[in-house]
Amino acid sequence: MTLFSCASLALWWAQARGWSDISFRIFFALGAVINVPWLALGTVYLFLGTRIGDIVGRWLLGFTGFSVGVVLVAPLKAPVLADEFPTARDLFGVTPRILAAVGSGVPALVIFVGAIWSAISLWRGKSPTITTAATREVKSPRALASGNILIALGTAVLSASGTVAGRLGKDTAFVASLLVGISILFLGFIVATYGTAARSARQQLII
Repeated sequence: MTLFSCASLALWWAQARGWSDISFRIFFALGAVINVPWLALGTVYLFLGTRIGDIVGRWLLGFTGFSVGVVLVAPLKAPVLADEFPTARDLFGVTPRILAAVGSGVPALVIFVGAIWSAISLWRGKSPTITTAATREVKSPRALASGNILIALGTAVLSASGTVAGRLGKDTAFVASLLVGISILFLGFIVATYGTAARSARQQLII
C-alpha cells in the first residue's frame, strides 16, 4: 500500500505541476515495475511458507534494486511533455519496458491464480495453502474466500488499466484504475484479515 501511495503521489505531483523526467521515472518505477511483485510476495508466503517466502524476498530485493537503477538512468527517446500523459513505449527503450512487463505480468498472475485457488479450496472445505509450513487458522472460510475474490478482482482492475485508457483517455483511465483497483484490494485485505489468523507450522488448519 505504501508503494501504491507513493506512485499515486507521483501521479498527483505530475498532474498538478506538469510531467517531468523525474516524476515520470518515479511513477513508472513504483507503479509499473516493482509494486505488483511485492504484493505477490504475500501470496508466496501464504501458500509456500516462511522459508520459501524469505528466499523469494531476497531475490525480489535484488530485482527491485536493479530495476530502480535501470529506470532512473535509462535514456529517454524523446522529451517528457509537461501537459501530456507519458507512456513507456514512447519514451523508454527495451530494457525498462521488459522489466515492467515481467514485474507486472508474472506477479499479477501469481496473485490472481493464488486468490482464486484459495477461494475454491475454502469453499470445498480444504486448506487454502500448498504446504504444511504455511498452515493457517481459518475463523471464517466464507470471509476468507470473499477476501480472496476481492483481491483477485482488484488485481484484474489494475492490470486492465491499459485497455481502459483507450476508452476514457490516459489521464482519466489511470486515475480511475488506481482508485478502483486499490480500493478493491484494500477491501479484500480487510475482509480476509477477519477470516484468518497466522498459526505456527505445526498447527493444523481449522475450518
